[in-house]
Amino acid sequence: MHNRLRTLLAAFSVLVLSACAGTQRPVAAIAVEARTPVTILISVDGLRPDYLDRGVSPNINALAASGVKASMRPSFPSLTFSNHHSLVTGLRPDRHGIVDNTMVDARRPDVRFTLGDPRQSLDPFWWDEAEPIWVTAEKAGIRTGTMFWPGSEVAIHGTRPQDWLRYDKAVSGTQRINTVLDWMRRPAAIRPRFVTLYFDTVDTAGHELGPDAPETTAAFAEVDRHVGELVAGLKALGQPANIVLVSDHGMGATADERVIRIDRMIAPDVGTIVTEGPLSGVNALPGKDGAVAATLLAPHDHMQCWRKGTLPARFAYGKNPRVPEFLCLAASGWAIQARDREHILKGMHGYDPAEPDMAAVFIAAGPAITSGAALPVFDNVDVYPLLARLVGIAPIAGSDGRAETLSPILKPAD
Repeated sequence: MHNRLRTLLAAFSVLVLSACAGTQRPVAAIAVEARTPVTILISVDGLRPDYLDRGVSPNINALAASGVKASMRPSFPSLTFSNHHSLVTGLRPDRHGIVDNTMVDARRPDVRFTLGDPRQSLDPFWWDEAEPIWVTAEKAGIRTGTMFWPGSEVAIHGTRPQDWLRYDKAVSGTQRINTVLDWMRRPAAIRPRFVTLYFDTVDTAGHELGPDAPETTAAFAEVDRHVGELVAGLKALGQPANIVLVSDHGMGATADERVIRIDRMIAPDVGTIVTEGPLSGVNALPGKDGAVAATLLAPHDHMQCWRKGTLPARFAYGKNPRVPEFLCLAASGWAIQARDREHILKGMHGYDPAEPDMAAVFIAAGPAITSGAALPVFDNVDVYPLLARLVGIAPIAGSDGRAETLSPILKPAD
């Protein structure tokens, strides 16, 4: 930086001396860097498409107006870690291995993967069944940076983004935006060409207070202001960007009285309750398979259960060994609970992805994106081949994502 400053001062001195001497020789123009477009993937966790109609998101709506907007179907289960990993791998959870926010694996019978246990959530063991796009890009010599994204803190296949931060909910939206803009101020050689940016506040408010609460709308308005700061900052830097803004799932309203107590159906000496919420998974203890089946596979009000091998085919779920042996899915608005809780969340996700409240958002805008293309509802794994195309890498073979879904939104190559 000091050498660059000295060079600029020297050039300025030459210009001043030439002007003072009255020379008529033409002065060469100072070269302006022609910046390569960066691809920025933004997740607004828990953002439902109808939130865009609440009149508090002028910046995000402007992005949509300049590019394309669509509703997107999350992968099953409609949970945070599972769907964030599907977006960046192009694989459904059954194939990429992050089958739930809470998991067990027979190879490690004494531990459990949970969001709150960094010893497990940061262990590559859980993540190495798939390769996220930043790993593929880094292998291809393309620098990446992640301003938070589930899994980006982990050395997946031995590789992390060259710029990454450990998730900290206390890092404000302004700090997150400023970090990305600081990356864009770097010299081209060390400037990321693919960036992720993650906002959690809309999801947090939706859980605690419900999707229709004014606080949830206010949280979305705040995220919209941050997106406006990002767009303005990129413009000031002369940095072109292809922005892809998504959510991982929507949010459904719940209530204290809409609770199913699965722990009162499955005793600890009969089965292990692995997960709870809209989706509950149960593993039978040795010799207790019949007892668990008799209890769970019977008809229930507001809940349906299956053996994992008999789930509806449209869920594309149940073959991964980490999926519990029995799965119970609550009806929309209901929660399956495995313990006493003082406070029932007012909003949840994890329901059938076909439920309207589970719909996710897709918006794309930038120099490579056409404007006004109409898109039907599509599966979120289809975002991955679009990102690969924008970043300039070949997608991993065997992806569940279909390139033809979003290829119509790309401008023809010059």
